[in-house]
Amino acid sequence: MANFSLLINGKKHTVEADPQTPLLWVIRDYVGLKGTKFGCGMAQCGACTIHLDGQATRSCVLPVSAVGGKKVTTIEGISPDTSHVVQQAWIQEQVPQCGYCQSGQIMSAVALLKTKPHPTDADIDAAMQGNICRCGTYDRIRKAIHVAAKNTAKK
Repeated sequence: MANFSLLINGKKHTVEADPQTPLLWVIRDYVGLKGTKFGCGMAQCGACTIHLDGQATRSCVLPVSAVGGKKVTTIEGISPDTSHVVQQAWIQEQVPQCGYCQSGQIMSAVALLKTKPHPTDADIDAAMQGNICRCGTYDRIRKAIHVAAKNTAKK
């Protein structure tokens, strides 16, 4: 066991954990933020997506010891009240069906729009390919990303 100082959603957290503990479990079980989900445990489904220094990252395979001084942002850190433009687009387009994968989908979409504010369908497909939606809401996800891009441009 070792102590780790983590900056999660702008707040400092000190946790004692095995250095190989996946960041996902530290976020959920040690810090108590439950929005980041466990899906596959192999970085294949995207349900565990967080931002590490602004980059979409799969937290289920990232050991807490690899985080270092990097900033961690979870779905809870995007906005406290679902006011983020991507979250608003998700609501407007009624994206979720079961909703399980949506925090990871939103985190990937936010990261995409930071690097490509006006993505094409091909850009969206490439950026979102690692996020699986078992309900198949991919068309609504793509539409919501376009809506978020458009609404961001208006601001």
